[in-house]
Amino acid sequence: MINHYPFAKSKEIAMSLNDELKARVTAAMKGGDTLTRDTLRTVLGEAQMDALRRKGEITDDSILGVVRKAVAGLKETIPLAKKDGRDTTHQEAELGLLEALLPKVWERDAIATALAALREELRAAKSDGQAIGVAMKALKALGAATNPDDVKAVVSAARA
Repeated sequence: MINHYPFAKSKEIAMSLNDELKARVTAAMKGGDTLTRDTLRTVLGEAQMDALRRKGEITDDSILGVVRKAVAGLKETIPLAKKDGRDTTHQEAELGLLEALLPKVWERDAIATALAALREELRAAKSDGQAIGVAMKALKALGAATNPDDVKAVVSAARA
């Protein structure tokens, strides 16, 4: 099976995330993996509804947006369910599956290393906002998935 980022071995043969998830649903159906089947079907359905609302196509970004929203929801509800004494095994497995679909977020050290060559440009920026803009542009060019708070912290340290 050909995989898509973050699973792709080669960008030239990568398929869309939509196609990758459809293939994984099929494999899960054949393998009897109901958790993967149902979770990925839900993600694909939500992405399709999002595309219909936008009157556009299903994109990798729209799918990742659905996944991020589902992850945030699970991270909010799992602790509440545990507090009420309910079993959260299924939700925790679903959370793990969904988190594995998201690109790995760069840590502050990796961000700092990537921005080291831009230190003078970051210091020369008129404001923190402009410096963050310079940093985000550079990180985006590298394909970095980052937490905005981490970028802000790294830029602030570089400007100090």
